[in-house]
Amino acid sequence: MIEKQDCPYNEGVRRRNAKKEEVAPLPEQPETTGSTQEDARERLLQAALQEFGAKGYAGARTARIAAVAKVNPQLISYYFGGKRGLLAALRTRWMDTEETLVPPASGYRAALEKYFELTLQHPHWARLVLWQSLDDEFTDPDSPEDHLQNLRSHYEHAISRTIQRQQNGEITSEVAPEFVQLLSHALAFAPVALPRIVEGILGHTPTPEEYQKWCIDQLMKLLSGSEQA
Repeated sequence: MIEKQDCPYNEGVRRRNAKKEEVAPLPEQPETTGSTQEDARERLLQAALQEFGAKGYAGARTARIAAVAKVNPQLISYYFGGKRGLLAALRTRWMDTEETLVPPASGYRAALEKYFELTLQHPHWARLVLWQSLDDEFTDPDSPEDHLQNLRSHYEHAISRTIQRQQNGEITSEVAPEFVQLLSHALAFAPVALPRIVEGILGHTPTPEEYQKWCIDQLMKLLSGSEQA
């Protein structure tokens, strides 16, 4: 007769239970402090920028973001409250960057150069903006008007600055300031959103620097009658 403690089945159960006891539970909060926490948070933001830029909000996976950032996936919830909060943090950073990008005393050409550089030199940011412009399941479906109002509020400053430039004679007042903003945005994002169309129209694939200079030269001629302003 096999004793209870000698039963192979019972021995297997004891071994499995022992292994379970050896596995430490995942931490509820990061075991890091100070600059280490900031470093982990920043790595998550950079990894999320690549993931959201490539896949959009719907296609992005937090597991991939954490793997690229080389952190525990739970830190996404700890720092940002989840996937939605992570994207919201990126959107806030983009808007803050846009609002402080151009010094108040800058001329129109200098302002265009700053904006084109931001878009063309950082395609992940540009793709993120494009995904969000398509809503990409991030907008609250119950309050689309709030989303539109937030966008409008964000660009009110840029439109007001364009009106001021028109009043100062820096650029023509013959076209609507909203059109000026829309045109400059469309041209800045075209190489990211429509690369094959840009290549087909221009007959070659320009470098970001070549494209930026060509577009800004054309905009200045169109809006101010000169390449300099």
